[in-house]
Amino acid sequence: MTGQSQDQLQRFSFDQTSIRGELVHLNATLQEVIRRHKYPQPIASALGELMAATALLSASLKFPGRLTLQLRFNGPVSLLQAETDEKGQMRAIARYQEGAETDTLTIEDGQMVLTMEPENGQRYQGITAIEQGNISTALEDYFAQSEQLESRFWLQSNGQVAAGFMLQKMPASKTISEEEDSDAWDRLGHLASTIKPEELLFLANEDLLHRLYHEEAVRVYPPSAMSFWCNCSKDRIGNALHQLGYDELQSILLEQGAIRINCEFCQQAYTFDSTQVDELFPERTLQ
Repeated sequence: MTGQSQDQLQRFSFDQTSIRGELVHLNATLQEVIRRHKYPQPIASALGELMAATALLSASLKFPGRLTLQLRFNGPVSLLQAETDEKGQMRAIARYQEGAETDTLTIEDGQMVLTMEPENGQRYQGITAIEQGNISTALEDYFAQSEQLESRFWLQSNGQVAAGFMLQKMPASKTISEEEDSDAWDRLGHLASTIKPEELLFLANEDLLHRLYHEEAVRVYPPSAMSFWCNCSKDRIGNALHQLGYDELQSILLEQGAIRINCEFCQQAYTFDSTQVDELFPERTLQ
């Protein structure tokens, strides 16, 4: 197969080692985000890398739920956020100083926050530092410190497409002895470090894995699709409005005639008139 892989996550492993890998391409998924927001090039590229990283982490979702990766900064770019669920459905957003010169929209030192929210179960959150906007290094530090797993990440985005590559050294199983291939981690990581940015972005999964590891025993698993999707809905927006209280909403209606809200992720517009606002408070009809 030649040409660029579609929006999908490809998992693979190496026989006689405890090393696994993942490779992801995001084409239409990233473009759907950029189309809705028209982000400047530096923001689009950084958000693409973050989405690729989040897609790589989505393999951790073994249950219905959501994984969110946030980058928080104090500069002109204040927030980058990407989310995915266990089905590979993604969305993302950036907050930055609009109107700022493009060359000032740089990613500086800040915090990376990883949140996992299962539909049923306890919410987990991990925080690590991010330096000079280097998402790959921040993720490697996170897994080393929080999960005690040696990991390597390679991320690329040109603002239109994005790709990511990950290697991870899992705890050795009883059937695999480190002596069987003691230098595998260093060797496989060195080979991955030879990936050129354009190869990661534009080579099909099979072609890239063959170029890197044609002399290795690579076991490739069926890919899973990635796609853009936003879980906003009128019911969700209505529940959020309910939290403001009836009197506050009536004040807005008096001033504006209707309540209009756009989802910050997908830009879907929602409108509530006075009748629909009343329907948010069924308890009032019982009084």
